[in-house]
Amino acid sequence: MSRAVDRKEHPLSMRLPEADIAIIDRAAALRGRSRTDFVREAAVRAAEDVLMEALPIRMSPTGFKAFVAALSRPASAVPEMMELFRRSAPWETGGAGNES
Repeated sequence: MSRAVDRKEHPLSMRLPEADIAIIDRAAALRGRSRTDFVREAAVRAAEDVLMEALPIRMSPTGFKAFVAALSRPASAVPEMMELFRRSAPWETGGAGNES
């Protein structure tokens, strides 16, 4: 009697329109990935996004108090962000990051 072996990989089959396959293949080629790797990565990323939206965030009462306290403090300027806001956009000046 042979012993069942736990498989690390499980097949997944999909039927897709030719246009979808063409888009997937083009994107996979741009990333230097196989179709399988590209689709697997995209599917897992999408699944993680859905799960992160659905799962509640849990924290201790002490952690929650610290979180609320941080949100309640007055905002303070971040010098690096203020510098970015002072700069003209590249499309406004004709160059990358040039000052007006």
